Amino acid sequence: MIELDGAVVTAYAPGAARRGQERVVTLLGPVTCTLTERRVAVVGANGSGKSTFARLLNGLTLPSAGTVRVDGLDTARDGAAVRRRVGFLFTDPDAQVVMPTPVEDVALSLRRRGVPARERDARAREALARVGLAERADVPVRALSGGQRQLLALAAVLATEPDVLVCDEPTTLLDLRWRGVVDALLADLPQQVVQVTHDLEAAARADRVLVVDEGHVVHDGPPAAALAAYRALMATPPPAVPDVAADASEVVTSGRGRQAGRTTSDRGDDLGAERAQATGGDRP
Repeated sequence: MIELDGAVVTAYAPGAARRGQERVVTLLGPVTCTLTERRVAVVGANGSGKSTFARLLNGLTLPSAGTVRVDGLDTARDGAAVRRRVGFLFTDPDAQVVMPTPVEDVALSLRRRGVPARERDARAREALARVGLAERADVPVRALSGGQRQLLALAAVLATEPDVLVCDEPTTLLDLRWRGVVDALLADLPQQVVQVTHDLEAAARADRVLVVDEGHVVHDGPPAAALAAYRALMATPPPAVPDVAADASEVVTSGRGRQAGRTTSDRGDDLGAERAQATGGDRP
């Protein structure tokens, strides 16, 4: 069970930097909801806060205020335990595929979970077979198509046996054929799946749909009603972009060397960073 209680994500925006000042903008929230359904879809316009919402669910982004809990574990205090329960699939598989071959990449995920070395190869090949990549286990990752790389990223996450899978627009970069393959795989998973998507057909198959707009969950309910509300929302002209929106492209963190593109609560621990650490590499 995933619980968000007044969760807010903020960021420093140097909108008044020319006057030697900074200001804090709210990227998302407050959001309060409990996700228990087997299939949850999250829809919204580009820049609405969908990905920020998704990253809250496994502690890739931490709330600036409020709490996020998974099975009672607080993402701020129990981040490692949360990420053992919640797998994350990025939009671009190249953001998380780091090893030269598929079997090595999945084996790396197993290594992070403490699977003995003598078992990793066989279990990695089993995971690849589940997503139809058994015959591609030893080919260079660069030889895989975009759809096959997304399947590899999915296999690497599922090999760790998470209870929940959070997918951030997993089919956006795929053609119609591979989109159907990934959709079918996600539909058959026993895990709870929370999927951020622009594919309204996929969202319509969910048990519950959240509509995010301008950092707020503006509708939450059964797919038919939620998607009708989303279509009506998208039929209206986009709001005027305030000055701070331009500043959002320069979001920084004041306490971490003023890194561009970080929220005030962002630990910077995307899967690529964690997997690099697991193999003894430096954090990116």
